[in-house]
Parts: sequence; C-alpha cells; structure tokens
Amino acid sequence: MPALISRMGKRLRKLIERPGSVELTKYEALLPDIEALEPELEALSDAELTERAGKLRLEAELGDSQLVELCALGREAARRALDERAFDVQLLGTMGLLSGHVVQMQTGEGKTLAGALAAAGYALQGKRVHVISVNDYLARRDGEWMKPVYDLLGVTVGWVDGSLTREERRAAYDAEVTYGAVSEIGFDMLRDRLVTRAEDVVQPAPEVAIIDEADSVLVDEARVPLVMAGSVDQAVADTEVANVVRRLRLGLHYETDTDGRNAWLTTAGASVVEKALGGVDLYSESGSERLAAVNVALHAHALLTRDVDYLVRDGKVELINASRGRVAELQRWPDGLQAAVEAKEQVAPTDRGEILDSITVQALIARYPQVAGMTGTAVAVAEQLREFYQLEVAVIPPNKPNVREDLDDRIFASPSHKLRAIVKEIREVHETGRPILVGTQDVAESEELAEKLAKADLPCVVLNARNDAEEAAIIAEAGKFGAITVSTQMAGRGTDIRLGGADGKDRERVAELGGLHVIGTARYPSSRLDGQLRGRSGRQGDPGSAVFFASLNDELVTSNAPDVPDGIDADDSGEITDPAAKRHIDHAQRVAEGVDLEIHRNTWRYTRLIEHQRRELLEYRDELLRTDAAAEALSGEKRYDELTEKVGEEKAKQVCREIMLYHLDQMWSDHLAFLTDVRESIHLRALARETPLDEFHRIAIPEFRKIVPAIKERSAETLADVEIGDDGIDLAASGVRRASSTWTYLVHDAPFDAGFEETLRQVRSLLRRKKN
Repeated sequence: MPALISRMGKRLRKLIERPGSVELTKYEALLPDIEALEPELEALSDAELTERAGKLRLEAELGDSQLVELCALGREAARRALDERAFDVQLLGTMGLLSGHVVQMQTGEGKTLAGALAAAGYALQGKRVHVISVNDYLARRDGEWMKPVYDLLGVTVGWVDGSLTREERRAAYDAEVTYGAVSEIGFDMLRDRLVTRAEDVVQPAPEVAIIDEADSVLVDEARVPLVMAGSVDQAVADTEVANVVRRLRLGLHYETDTDGRNAWLTTAGASVVEKALGGVDLYSESGSERLAAVNVALHAHALLTRDVDYLVRDGKVELINASRGRVAELQRWPDGLQAAVEAKEQVAPTDRGEILDSITVQALIARYPQVAGMTGTAVAVAEQLREFYQLEVAVIPPNKPNVREDLDDRIFASPSHKLRAIVKEIREVHETGRPILVGTQDVAESEELAEKLAKADLPCVVLNARNDAEEAAIIAEAGKFGAITVSTQMAGRGTDIRLGGADGKDRERVAELGGLHVIGTARYPSSRLDGQLRGRSGRQGDPGSAVFFASLNDELVTSNAPDVPDGIDADDSGEITDPAAKRHIDHAQRVAEGVDLEIHRNTWRYTRLIEHQRRELLEYRDELLRTDAAAEALSGEKRYDELTEKVGEEKAKQVCREIMLYHLDQMWSDHLAFLTDVRESIHLRALARETPLDEFHRIAIPEFRKIVPAIKERSAETLADVEIGDDGIDLAASGVRRASSTWTYLVHDAPFDAGFEETLRQVRSLLRRKKN
C-alpha cells in the first residue's frame, strides 16, 4: 500500500508540475541498461569506440536497444573528450530530443551535451541535422565545444556565422551536423532562393532541426519575419518633414496607441504640419506623398527610441534586437523608415531597398521533416509550441534540487523611487561579497543604472548592445566574488554563470555567502522571461536568490494596464506593500502576453497563404534552375535560334534560365509588395462588415495566378530585346539586373485589427477637421 501511494503521489506531482508534459517513464526505465554498459565501453580504445558507434549506421531505426547503445557511447565519448560524464537527466534529455519533443532542462543542467548526443543519434541514422541557436556566438561556441565528442562518435560537424564565405558555408552545411543561428540559417535559405546556377546553392535539403533556446527561437524570434532585401538606390529622406516632426509634442500634436505600435496626428498637429510645409493639404490627393512622409517621420520620432530600439555608432543607425539585447547585424527597417530614422539622427542615408523574399520562423522550421528543441522555460509556452509547431514538451527533472530563493517582488510608486531602492539593494548585497547580476530592459536603462552605481562608488561591468562582442568574457566572471554585472536582456544570452568566476577559484567562498543574487529592474512582458532571468542563479543545485523590482509607472503597466486601482498607497520611501499592486502588475503582464500571442497568431494567419504560394512558385523555380525547362519554354520565341547560333547551346540555355529566373524573382518581389499594401489597408474592409482575412485571400489568390503566365511573357520580351555582341550576351543592358547587395529587414507585425483601429481614428480626425 505505501508503494502504491508513493507511485500515485509521484504521478499527481507530475500532473501538477508538468502541464502538457510528455511522460518519460519509458526512457527512465532504460537508464540502468545504459549504466551497465559503462565498464565494457571504458575498455575500448578510441578507434574501437568510433567503430562501435559506426555500427549504429546500419540500424534501420533507433529502438530501445539502439537508444541504450547510443546514450552509453555518448556518455563515454563525453567523458573522454570533455572530462564530463553525462548525468542521467542529460541522457533523458537526449532521448526526449530523439523522440521529437521540446525538452525543458533548467539552466546549467547540460542542454548543450544532451543536444549534441541527440544530433549525433540522428546523424548516425543518416539524417542531416541543423542545431539552431539564437545567435552566432552560441552556434560557434557549441559546435567547437562539442566537436571532440562528435569526432569520437564518427560524426562530422560544422558551424555557420556571418563571417563565412559562400564556400565556407557550403562546407559547413556539408557536415552531418551544422550549428547556426536561426537568422543565419534562414538567410542562407533565402539567398539560395535567388541563385541562378544550381551549383551555387549552399544548403542541402533540410532533414532534422534541433532548436536550442527553443522558446526564444520559436516564440520570441517568430514575431520578426526574416526578410531579404536588395539595394535599389540611395534613400532620400525628407529632412524638411523630419525637422517639422521633431518639434511636435505627444498629446498636443499627435497621439499613440497603448502598445506603442501606431502614431497619428491630431487635428492641431495636422494644422501645424500643413502650415510649416507651406500650406499643403495633407489629406488631399496632391498631398498624399507628403502625408506618407509625415507618417513615417512621425513613426521614427514617436515610436522608436535611441538606445532602446537602435544605437547610433560610427555615424550609422544600428538596430537592436529586442529579444536578444544585441545589435542586429545587417538589419534595417523597410518602407522609408530607415531613412526617416537616419534623418531624425542626422546621419548619412544608406541605400534604399526592395524586398526580394521573406519567411517566418514558423515556415522556416516547417521545412524540416523532424523537429525537436530544448530550453529552460518550455512549459510556459507549451500551448504555442503545440499550436504553431505541433511540438509537445517533455520536462526533465534537475540533477540536483533547485535551492534558489525567489523573493517577493518589491513594488514602488515611481521609477525614480525604484531606482534608488535598487542601488540601495546592490550596495547592501555587495558589502557581503556576493556577486550580483542585474537584468535591465534596454541599453538606456543599463547605462543610467551604471552611472548611478558609479556615483555610489559601486563599480560594475555593463553588458549591452554596445559591447556584446565581449559577452562571453563578461558573463564568465559574473559569478566572481564581489562582481556587479549589469546586463540588458539577460534572458537571451544563453550562457551559464559559474560561482567563483571562470576558473571557479572562489566557488566555495561565494556559495557560503549565498551564491549569485539576481535583480530584475522591471518585470518583462512575459513571465517566461522573468523565469529565465531568475534561472541565471541557482544552477545545478547552487545556492542563490532572485528578486524583481517594479513600478506602477513601468512601461509594462502603462502600456497594458494604465488604469491603476484607487487606494494603493506608498510609504515614505515610495515602496508599496499593498498586494493589489502586485496583482495589477501580474494583470498587465498577462495582457502583454495575450497581445504577443495574438501578434504571433495574426502573423501566421496571413502568412500561411503566402507560404503556400511561395512553395508552389519555388517548385517552378527549382525546375527552371535544375533542368532545361527555361530553354524549352523560350525555344519557339523570336531570336532564340540566333541566340543559340552565336553563343552555343549550353550558354543559350543558361541565358534563358537567367532571364526566366530574373522575372520570376522580380514578380515574386512585386507580389510581396502588393500583398504588403493589401495587408496594410485590408482592415478598411471591416467597414463593410467583411472579414479582413477572407478578403486578403480573395485578393491574393487570383493575383498569384497571374505570375507564371507573366513570367514567360516578360521573358519572351526580354529575349527579343537581348543584345548579342562579340563578347557574348549583355543581359544587364536588357534590364536583367540583380541587386548589387542584400541586407535584412527587421519587420514587427502589428496586432490583429490594430491597423483598422488606427484607420478609424484617422478617419474620425479627418472628418472633424473638414467639418470645422
């Protein structure tokens, strides 16, 4: 009876603690068999170990006996290569990944090794594996770190980052396991869609994706579609408009919506702008271009903040990736917004671009027949992982119990009261010698806090988008005795903090003092991100503590729940102990989570049709790229024979191929621009009580059907006009010119119906103006 009660209690705890979790009992039962193989494998030489791993390649699939063999071989390979014997929980993680789940493993529990053993397992089944991370640094670090393990298992490994040439990328993708950031892998895929020779493709067909920091990649990054753009000409910003908009004031001349995604002129603002621009009527047909310039300048002025959304460094505007806290390399805003920000900051304008192609993270991951992932906070997004990716969560228990002390939030009436309390908290904890990690929301906040600490004679190290190249070194020392580290977006850093610093010399001393103390300067828009910051303390059973400071005037609250209940009072220091204050902040966070989820859903609703159209067109493009279909399509057209006689059959086929691929790519780019315009105005359809999404489909589908016939028609016209000289064929002279450079756009989607609400506000404002 006691045993039965114990089993029932264990199952009940699993039900309570693991919502949506996969049952792991079948894998737990294999652990004794794995351990039993250790003495036998320890007796093998390195060559014999590699040979034994190679025998798994002959197996049709990984059944229980093969899983036992793989995990035992992986444990032995890690022991020899890294001097690390994989814990049982790491092997559970490996088996969870091999069964196609997202495994939740706490920070410091060894996800990297678990992921490497799973990748090796897939590779030994003959499958090509991409281990997808949130940034280049982690991809390279993990690939290099795990390489000795892969070598002992006879599996080849490579990694891609922004510094590699096309040939180096191809070599990395030719490995059985390739590590890369989601953006890098996504953009390589988009670049492959633009090649005109089959041999220029760098990525083989995708087979397996193992996603590190899966919630960051699949949820946070999924809100920002990957967009490839090509240069057209130098952008021209309307500096006159920028100077006018710079003088406008919130509440008087313009308003913004509560989530900070839209801004619009008030009646007074429109009058001021019209007068400053020489009496133009912004809302007349002749003033439409000026109105567009005003709107984009207002967006840059009102909704984008220096040192929060972007940096100005070396005379250039550099975007900050909000979910990673890093500079977003080679990323820009579209549709004149980049030029507007450059005009706002009075820096030289960069090239204007046109969108060549784009893909959402959902669509990128959907290309892989098999997907698995790992993260420290999967349960919080279990429903989204199931809804958007058909992935289930498997919660892996920690190797050692978590003893971190999570303190109650400290809430203040204003940000200034909160900041003083944070400095006081840091001083008191620092005097004990405990290391402190402070997680801030953005660059500006991190630098303001660092300035306050310096004045209080509390020197700190700052990690933000300005110095993210030194990230690894800074984080490595964050657990050192007496260290104070201030970091933006620590949740996206993906690196462990070891007590005692990189060498662990002071580990016991720091542990006796209570371990790492984590301070959050504000609650994040997601409780999951709060949990990730807390999780930097207390790794692998270490002591530690975490506390969040918050204010009723934090952006989270003012943007999502601005109506604070009456009767919440603060003491003389500005601190609020009324439980209603915490309930209100929790409510604001839930609202923010709901908005983000709706943005994610909305992006997916509209892009599913686009992805279907893209797949259909890509099949046609692949046929043109890899066969003689282009030459066959144009063989009966004017001048085809003369082409062939002058340059030879093979070159003529390539010319036809390049002409048709050019027009296909150009028409797809035009189609995307058309759909963007439709999307931006589609909410007007709701005025006629039509469903915006249905209307989007009704417009987009017949427009897409025009593309393939038009490709052949335009290609025939180009072929008729092509110039054939003594040196061959000059396609550029016939208008077949490809972008001289490419970059990526950072595009945030608006929440569902936000565009409609903004339109209604502007229509009402316009009607009031005309009436008066």
